[in-house]
Amino acid sequence: MEYKTIKDLGDLNGKVVMLRADLNVPMDENFHVTNTARIDRTVPTIKTLMDKGAKVVVISHFGRPEGKGDMKNSLSHVAPELEKALGHKVVFVDDCIGPKVEEAIKAMNANEVLLLENLRFYNEEKKGDEKFAEELVKPADLYVSDAFSTAHRAHASMVAAAKLRPAAMGLLMEEEVNALTNGLNDPKRPLMAVVGGSKVSTKLDLLNNLVKKVDMLVISGGMAHTFMKASGINTVNEANSLVQMDMIDTAKEIMKTAKENNCEIILPKDVVVSKEFKANAEHQTVDLEHIPAEGWSLMDVGAKTIEAINKKLEECKTLVWNGPLGVFELVPFDNATNKVAQRAAVLTGEGRLMTVAGGGDTVSALENAGVANKFSYISTAGGAFLEWMEGKELPGVVVLKK
Repeated sequence: MEYKTIKDLGDLNGKVVMLRADLNVPMDENFHVTNTARIDRTVPTIKTLMDKGAKVVVISHFGRPEGKGDMKNSLSHVAPELEKALGHKVVFVDDCIGPKVEEAIKAMNANEVLLLENLRFYNEEKKGDEKFAEELVKPADLYVSDAFSTAHRAHASMVAAAKLRPAAMGLLMEEEVNALTNGLNDPKRPLMAVVGGSKVSTKLDLLNNLVKKVDMLVISGGMAHTFMKASGINTVNEANSLVQMDMIDTAKEIMKTAKENNCEIILPKDVVVSKEFKANAEHQTVDLEHIPAEGWSLMDVGAKTIEAINKKLEECKTLVWNGPLGVFELVPFDNATNKVAQRAAVLTGEGRLMTVAGGGDTVSALENAGVANKFSYISTAGGAFLEWMEGKELPGVVVLKK
């Protein structure tokens, strides 16, 4: 599927371009932005539009204000960081529709960018309201979306607005879609997916889609416990793991589907168990048949599992990663995640492997392993990344197809 990009918008000189960005960045109690990644990654799109002579008006959501304006969720706190990252004056307007916005756009100078107030101060945004979208794009000539992370939501600024003006993807949105297409829809094979998470029940759609698409599927984290039990590892129980007994039959069905589609499921061969859920707690590595019945909890996978995954990685051309292998937030239970991520990074650096990763925990885990900047692509999205991996169409992407 081909999508409209900035190149398809023609001459932008003097045109007002409304840019839907995702500036929903983390902030501390003093309203200081603590991570500027989403701001930094939309800057190239803003600069490209400015270089083409466009007047750029940035819109975004922030937090969960539920249709009410409040300082806690105001984008005014983000404006200084956007200005710093951009190296251009950013003028903040404390509304996103109406005469105040229209007057500010008329008064814009060539080297300025406008940032409008939080879209979610209006309930109509989340409802996908067309009249709200009309008010939003009223002063704009063109629409550009750079908010892939919100593309799974059919909100007014993501879908209805894109239908009301000539619309295109920004550079970040284009980059995201290309990376995910190359990673899952049209990958170089063999293709491996690493999927972690605490519960099978939260990732059913994802697992059912992946076993039909990938050549190898590493199931990790708490989810693996249910699959281990379904595979006949009877030392896994509700006292020492996150096994979901009511999902055993579902896990068996997923494994059956995997076999029918020539997808090899890779489960732990050994595990790291601990007596306490804290950093540097007493722990030991045990084979599956020696997992203690109670008093110990499964926290990570052991050296045999790491070696098996890394050996399989050597055969692969593409890796898609969502979710850590163990409790990566606590040392030393980040070991398996770190070792596999670091091996994947080396193979990426050697040009032997394309690596695509996404999801909040995944990004944190890769940062913890020191390799977040060594993967081919790290997605800024959480829910949208997951829904893409689940094989679902994202309304905010579909609306931009040619």
